[in-house]
Amino acid sequence: MRAHLDIDRQAGVFLLEALIAILIFSMGILALVGFQAAAISSVSEAKYRTDASFHANRIIGQMWVDRANLASYGCDPCTTNNGNAKTRQWVKGIQSSAETGLPGVTDAANQPSIAIAGNTVTVTVRWQSPRTAVVHSHVATAYISGP
Repeated sequence: MRAHLDIDRQAGVFLLEALIAILIFSMGILALVGFQAAAISSVSEAKYRTDASFHANRIIGQMWVDRANLASYGCDPCTTNNGNAKTRQWVKGIQSSAETGLPGVTDAANQPSIAIAGNTVTVTVRWQSPRTAVVHSHVATAYISGP
């Protein structure tokens, strides 16, 4: 009779243990998915920063080659309608390139700019990630000596 009572008290304990184990495992899997999403977001933001640096350095290199016409590169904001032909082409490259284009550059507030003070050039590239409302920017400053 005593063996029968011990079996009745143990009824359902295995099922409860299994459910708790499944719950703990599920929480671990959800945490891993969350970490993966955060990692993907960080990689995307790093790519945008790298692309912005590339675009800024590209126009600075173009200005360095064309030092005689340095003053013609200034534009704030730079759009596809103002600046010289090379800055308009540069803005098109930022906005339209599938590989190195930046998101949100077509918005009026996110236009890149080039400020020239003597031989000092400051290039600002702005973008807005699709997942956030924050506008990011990359500022590159270079001293370009005369020809």
